[in-house]
Amino acid sequence: MLNIKSFVFGPFEENTYIISDESGEGILVDPGCYEKHEQQQLRQYITQNSIDIKYIVNTHCHIDHVLGNDFAKDEFRAPLLIPSGEKEVFHSVASYAPVYGFQGYREAEVDRYLNESDTITFGNTSLEILLVPGHSPGHLAFYHPPSKVCLGGDVLFLGSIGRTDLPGGDHQTLIESIHQKMFNLPDDVIVYCGHGPTTTIGQEKKHNPYCAVV
Repeated sequence: MLNIKSFVFGPFEENTYIISDESGEGILVDPGCYEKHEQQQLRQYITQNSIDIKYIVNTHCHIDHVLGNDFAKDEFRAPLLIPSGEKEVFHSVASYAPVYGFQGYREAEVDRYLNESDTITFGNTSLEILLVPGHSPGHLAFYHPPSKVCLGGDVLFLGSIGRTDLPGGDHQTLIESIHQKMFNLPDDVIVYCGHGPTTTIGQEKKHNPYCAVV
């Protein structure tokens, strides 16, 4: 059984997730913790719950989702996994981070690149990988069929979708990703979004003003 803990970090109000199971192992998804007090929140939760972080994983590599990568690698001694299609996006962050006020941003070393054919395994859990570009060129989502849970990043939100006006974004590609990948999941799958509250596939198929199909 999965345990999912969310934190809201930074001025972008980005959702960082810790996903763990009964084995005590887990992964850290999209660490947006840049400030010391945010890093302490993450550290405290992981320590108090004795979670062994096996991987640090990015759904995509926009600045708000990678700000804590370097801290997390140093703190938890876990490898960093990013989407293979996000290399350029990832490496561009260092050039514009100071413009957003993140003078101390340090690019973390990537240990492995993820593709849709891969899986992410920790403890007794294996996550399937969905390639869902459009918000960014190599965006991935992570799906756990037994729990009917999907870590969707910035693809699909409650009543909204990811923005497509950033470099590498494409509106039509995003809509196709939602219709062909996300909406092929069962209606009762819970989507843990990169910003804002959770939603379900069925809710968005019926009511999302940008991409509803029924």
